[in-house]
Amino acid sequence: MSKRSAACPVAPPANEPSQDGIWPMVAREVADDLAVDALLRDRAGKPPFDELQRVREAGLPALLMPPGPTQAGTDLRTACAVIREIAAADSSIGELLGRHYALSWSARFFGTPERAAALEHRAAEEQWLWGGDIGVPGTEADSGTETGPELTLTPTSGGYLLNGRRAFAAGVAVADRLVLGAVCTETGESLVVLVDPAHPGVTADPSHDRLGQRLTGAGSIGFEGVPVSPPDQVLGAVPRDEHDVSPFAALAPLALRLALVHVGLGIAEGALAEARDFSRAAPRTWPPSGPDSGAYEGLPDGDPYLLLAYGELVAAAHTAAAVVEPATEALARGLVAGRELGVEERADIAVLVAAAEAVTSRSAMRITTRILELTDGADALADGPGFDRFWRNARVLTAQGSPTHRLRDIGDHFLNGTHPPLTLHV
Repeated sequence: MSKRSAACPVAPPANEPSQDGIWPMVAREVADDLAVDALLRDRAGKPPFDELQRVREAGLPALLMPPGPTQAGTDLRTACAVIREIAAADSSIGELLGRHYALSWSARFFGTPERAAALEHRAAEEQWLWGGDIGVPGTEADSGTETGPELTLTPTSGGYLLNGRRAFAAGVAVADRLVLGAVCTETGESLVVLVDPAHPGVTADPSHDRLGQRLTGAGSIGFEGVPVSPPDQVLGAVPRDEHDVSPFAALAPLALRLALVHVGLGIAEGALAEARDFSRAAPRTWPPSGPDSGAYEGLPDGDPYLLLAYGELVAAAHTAAAVVEPATEALARGLVAGRELGVEERADIAVLVAAAEAVTSRSAMRITTRILELTDGADALADGPGFDRFWRNARVLTAQGSPTHRLRDIGDHFLNGTHPPLTLHV
């Protein structure tokens, strides 16, 4: 049974490639497949090699290629709908796919269109799963926490040697390519590089027994003398002064943040759908009470207070979806604009994405917490339905960003007209 909630509105039709109508159906089939054993896989907590094979067989990794005359790919709106559908069934795989889509545009954000097209063509043919992080932690002098870069590039006669260790929220053991931000030891320049994790100098250390999002492959990766050869493995340079960052390149962290928003919305919708099925199959045992209780007799669950609770949660999911959709539409337009994107347009996109993050994170936590109460201890049994996993997944996912900071940026933009910073840090 699909985990698509009744709270999920129908997405507006995209008008770029004609294949857009196919991908939601493909995603639904994959989601239905993942939903069958989602609870068992969550409890096992093994690396998601089998799950990603299902995703590859469906052709989903190559989905977000820039649409064009060849109609080789689709647009961001369709990709986000796919993320949301998959996340409703298995949020860990939804997060892996969302991060993959955002990182797969790295060559376009930081490199030349020609180089990006060649790299994307190879990635699509080989069904790469992208992982990593474009940020360069430890280099923000204005944050008061400058500790030095975690990853460094030492120049050699043929390029660079990559050294250091970095923690990642996903893809440690399963990514086919890693997009990384690192600092040149001689010039101090921040570069975005592409690394094959199969190199012997790359060692992965996956995290085990996470609270939630257990199948994302979180952990740390060490790099010891890993060669990086330009131009193939150097996607581009990142200015340290935010005023020198192009508005288009500054969409990179927004793309990742929006992808994770859709994962959070998928978690909420998946939890609602599964709780609805549970409540229908196992209604409350006590008799309904109240002056209007007779109007609900004969329904799967005639408790008007339970109906009220579900109504409130569905409304919360609708509210989050209503805020997420304009952010998705705005970012999709920004990606199409490319290097013609202006500072004002990027600022508007950043505010919409921040609003989507703030509303969705709170809605996801409220919905998943309340569902634990509505199912009334169903997870107390060892073979229970596992509603706790929705709360755990939402908690871990929303902990990656601060709604307070997002709301502050929105307020500053609204009151003072201040632009959110052109930063590459998520």
